[in-house]
Amino acid sequence: MGRQHEQAAGEVLASQFMSQLQQLRDAMRGAGVDALWVSHPANVRALTGFSSPEDGRVLVTPDAATLYTDARYTVQAREESGLPQFIARPPETFKHAAALLKGQTVGFESDSLTVAGLDDLKEHWPDAKLVPLRGMIQGLRQIKTAQEIAAIRAAQNLADQVFNEVRPMIIAEVRELDIALEIETRLRRAGAGSAFGVIVASGPRGAMPHGLASERVIGDGELVTVDMGARLSGYNSDMTRTVAVGTPSDEMRRVYHAVLEAEEAAIRAVKPGVRAADLDRIARDVLTGHGLGEAFAHSLGHGVGLEVHEGPGLRGTSEDVLAAGMVITIEPGAYLPDVGGVRIEDLLLVTTDGYQVLSHAPKEPV
Repeated sequence: MGRQHEQAAGEVLASQFMSQLQQLRDAMRGAGVDALWVSHPANVRALTGFSSPEDGRVLVTPDAATLYTDARYTVQAREESGLPQFIARPPETFKHAAALLKGQTVGFESDSLTVAGLDDLKEHWPDAKLVPLRGMIQGLRQIKTAQEIAAIRAAQNLADQVFNEVRPMIIAEVRELDIALEIETRLRRAGAGSAFGVIVASGPRGAMPHGLASERVIGDGELVTVDMGARLSGYNSDMTRTVAVGTPSDEMRRVYHAVLEAEEAAIRAVKPGVRAADLDRIARDVLTGHGLGEAFAHSLGHGVGLEVHEGPGLRGTSEDVLAAGMVITIEPGAYLPDVGGVRIEDLLLVTTDGYQVLSHAPKEPV
């Protein structure tokens, strides 16, 4: 029965990768390239299922796709990827591809290829015309498949569980680092990893949006911001909760409820066809109404998937439009230097008629 289940799962993944390759080839034709050299690790994984994508490259042509990696991954690549593999290190990798690319227009990912990497392509593919491209596969990855959504949901469910287990430990006289270590340890024990460095920012450090956990001891009457995510089966989750230790000041309670109001207003507006920039404006307008507009120091959110930060971008200048199948964060915040800060973040799936909140850890009444 287990073997039949694995075979069925493999057939689903193979179908998923073939669909993505077809979409990519359509995009390549639109960009006027005959082939694409894929080097961005998340894009390599999306096209192949190979779980060590930082040591892989993919060449996509109109009628073929090949995963290039080295002999350390011979067995792993064969087991994980449905694409044909060429096992070698550069320069043999480039020489093998050169035979397929003579006289071709070849796109490369300019946002991930180093200058040295581009020099290697020019040296070994002198008969190919190299064209820089940006965001082609990332754009396709914004719409998640059912399998990807299930993986992200599982990562978020685990993050919710771990946060709920750790929440009673967030008390006065405990170091921020101890909370972060407990979160990371519990994620590891569950067979996952941390999607990013765990943020635990208490008291005045709450004014640091990316305040990684420090040796600071949490004090009574302070707010503590915890930003965490799980990385499970290659996919990420992302969630932030701000909690109270004791009774915070009237001002910080006011800030908390303003941020919560902004988050809830933006969430209610999520549905296909909504401009990402408009969501940012909705949350920003709420905070501005509370005199906290300038304290909102970052964009409203971002996409989540194989990367914890990917498209769409929910910022005021974004041209992205929400579509069903996107997984996004809504995370307004307000940060008062030398006083403290608040951020509340949920993970959402955009559905055909609205949204579904994937993060379920409670938001406490402060």
